[in-house]
Amino acid sequence: MGCAPMAHLLWSEIMTYSPQNPKWWNRDRFVLSNGHACALLYSMLHLTGYNLTLEDCKAFRSLGSRTPGHPENFVTEGVEVSTGPLGQGICNAVGMAIGEKHLAATYNTPEHEVFSNHTYVICGDGCLQEGISSEASSLAGHLGLGKLIVLYDDNNITIDGSTELSFTEDVGMRYESYGWQVIVVTDVETSLEGLRAALASAKAETGKPTMIKIKTTIGFGSAKENTHKVHGAPLGSDDMRATKIKFGLDPDKSFHIESDVREFYSEAVKKQSSAYGEWVAMFEKYRTSNPDKAKELDRRFNHELPSNLFDSLPPFTHGVSKDLASRKFSESALNALAPLLPELIGGSADLTPSNLTALKCSTDFQKSTPENRYLRFGVREHGMAAICNGLFAYGAFRPFCATFLNFIGYALGAVRLSALSQMGIIYIMTHDSIGLGEDGPTHQPVEIIESLRAMPNILVHRPGNAVETNASYELAIMRNKTPSVICCSRSTVKSMALSTREKALKGGYAVKEEANPNLIMVATGSEVGICVEAAEALLPDIKVRVISMPCREIFDEQSDEYKLSILPGNVPTISVEAGAIGGWCEYAHYNVAMYRFGASGPGGEVFKKFGFSSSNLVAKGKELVQFYQGRTVPNLNDRMKIVLESDEGH
Repeated sequence: MGCAPMAHLLWSEIMTYSPQNPKWWNRDRFVLSNGHACALLYSMLHLTGYNLTLEDCKAFRSLGSRTPGHPENFVTEGVEVSTGPLGQGICNAVGMAIGEKHLAATYNTPEHEVFSNHTYVICGDGCLQEGISSEASSLAGHLGLGKLIVLYDDNNITIDGSTELSFTEDVGMRYESYGWQVIVVTDVETSLEGLRAALASAKAETGKPTMIKIKTTIGFGSAKENTHKVHGAPLGSDDMRATKIKFGLDPDKSFHIESDVREFYSEAVKKQSSAYGEWVAMFEKYRTSNPDKAKELDRRFNHELPSNLFDSLPPFTHGVSKDLASRKFSESALNALAPLLPELIGGSADLTPSNLTALKCSTDFQKSTPENRYLRFGVREHGMAAICNGLFAYGAFRPFCATFLNFIGYALGAVRLSALSQMGIIYIMTHDSIGLGEDGPTHQPVEIIESLRAMPNILVHRPGNAVETNASYELAIMRNKTPSVICCSRSTVKSMALSTREKALKGGYAVKEEANPNLIMVATGSEVGICVEAAEALLPDIKVRVISMPCREIFDEQSDEYKLSILPGNVPTISVEAGAIGGWCEYAHYNVAMYRFGASGPGGEVFKKFGFSSSNLVAKGKELVQFYQGRTVPNLNDRMKIVLESDEGH
């Protein structure tokens, strides 16, 4: 209710959009960062002719409705991003503004302005208290994102009560220090002139993002106005009637829109349709003058890939090519794809020399060089991931970002939204295990991979050599609705004679084959090579098949016939991964894993301390085979069959 004047002015006068063409490339983007106010957004979508009916509005927060309790981009047409957790939306908007600035610099011509849209945000106190918004806002100021305009609903109320309890900083001064233009509007309840003038000033400032700090009254007009009681609870029938009467509405009518209101918004939409038509006519001329660029834009916005793209991935020959850390193979794969895939844009959280993510085909995206594709995110992991979500949401981008795997924990809120929102972000995470050594347990990811694998709609890759790294990139690029985390080692990984990209694309395959094994070892990453050493040492007494499983999620998608051909389930099986045990009980009878935090020391010594050595695997392999002598080996696939046939699928 307090934000209604802002939304009214944006949708009726300021923003350019097309309800009939909601994915129009050059539409102004609108982000409701304080997503709990989504009823306001749904009201505007309905009034302006989007595919959201009055019946949809009546079904607010009902199971299966198109009006969920927070905006979700995969549910409701016209919703740009899923803004549940506070602070995410304003950061997504930074990514969108980067997207517009880059595409405008790359594709616009003096005669044809293909990209010129603004990104508008409504946010509240909660968004600005979350640290993630500080990260992204600081970067936005540095990059001079002049087409980013934030309307701050400054109502001094949070769930606990007045902001005097915990939030008394001068927000305006903070944003000025970030390099933003800050404009204060003290009244939107009796007049819109101040806000109208502020928006005009914001659009005129092209070198800085703008925050418009707007004093509002939460629950304006109701008996609970200006209190935290109206933050997340209904007004109640009596207060609702009284509020309607106060505003001259019929208190006995619900979900009723007066004819003059419908007519007003209908006229506003007609103006927007005219703007869309003019853009279409302009783009047809652009297509004639710049056919290659227009074709490339069509491909990018449709998430189509160049033909034979993956033929460019660097070749690797076992026994000839040099063994390196998988982060080095990641660097080669990324730089082989980037020249052919201009939508690949991203960077690192101040770890470029360690993550090895610099693009050889492009230098830095900066305020003065927005045509470039490498983003210096600074030490801002959470903001980095949310900005990438915004870039993806803009369209025509496949963003990547990087840090140490352990520090993806800082970014998990945004990573989760990548998965929920079906955004194919590529997370390049190096220093993937206790094998990084000397930096110690603060940097050694023990539980991180398990926590990522527990998340729906995400691919977790842990390649063990060059061809598996290539396959990880291919799968990540192919899955544009699923984020991928590519976990890369700091230490050298060993090539395998049986490794091929085609096999690795199945998520799991045999790197050491035995037709009738006595024992199976299944591993990921750098631990695969240790398993092969142990398997050789166990011969001839024990025949071992070694399975590399660079991506469990992809392996699980394969046919039962294929999975049983390499993991029959009734052969004693050991899993080996220098991380937490979670999930490996599905694939193995015994697990060599981490049950505590790591330790500081040389990587090889740390591996040996925690049992990731060929000698320990030889001992554990012998013990497991001996244990099952004279016993029936439990068939792991029988257990899975019980799971799959259960009523609830648990």
